[in-house]
Amino acid sequence: MAASRLAIQTHFRNLHDVRRAPRHLLIDIIVIAICAVISGANDWQQIATFGRQRRDWLQRFLKLPNGIPCHDTFERVFERLNPRAFTAAFHHWMQALADTLGVRQIAMDGKTLRRSGAPSRGLGPLHLVSAWATENHLALGQVAVAGKSNEITAIPRLLELLDLHGALVTIDAMGCQRAIAQQITRGGGDYVLTVKDNQEHLLDDIQQAFAQALDQNFADLKHATYEARERGHGREA
Repeated sequence: MAASRLAIQTHFRNLHDVRRAPRHLLIDIIVIAICAVISGANDWQQIATFGRQRRDWLQRFLKLPNGIPCHDTFERVFERLNPRAFTAAFHHWMQALADTLGVRQIAMDGKTLRRSGAPSRGLGPLHLVSAWATENHLALGQVAVAGKSNEITAIPRLLELLDLHGALVTIDAMGCQRAIAQQITRGGGDYVLTVKDNQEHLLDDIQQAFAQALDQNFADLKHATYEARERGHGREA
């Protein structure tokens, strides 16, 4: 039961194949490509090479009626896939893995991919907001946005795709919004949000509350402390 639920085929088998007379099964192409990318493949040629080199292993769970597709086939098929449908299937697969692994902390952050733009064609760099399971080193999902200023609208879309029950969600100052915090708690999770000058009044309130607590040595305040010590290069911190 668990193996079937975690299998790539389980989550991608319902993708629509627009080809009229395919020589290779769509699910075979998808599984090979995903396994190849996980193994470090960066282009279609490397994906096809991965498939040829590991054909014996792939045949244990794929049909491969006409062998391993060529790199042009991989490229043409993925160009025609519905990106929203593929993304939804990928999210379902990642969520199944996260549920099995017991994800407890989810870090959300936005990053701009270096050298992803094409200024000569009027294309700016690709900016992604990602959800990362920190303890499991697992990407749970991504949403592309026009730029960092658009992260506020992208974060709720990404949260909708995740099962937040029992999870601790951490977000930088861009995500410090009341609606985002409410969405996390409604989903059964907890949050840690960074507060900076973009929330001026909230920052002032927090600083005053801590200053008052420190003056009173946290008397009558329920609190917890955490201390970590590290030693290296002859220094202790």
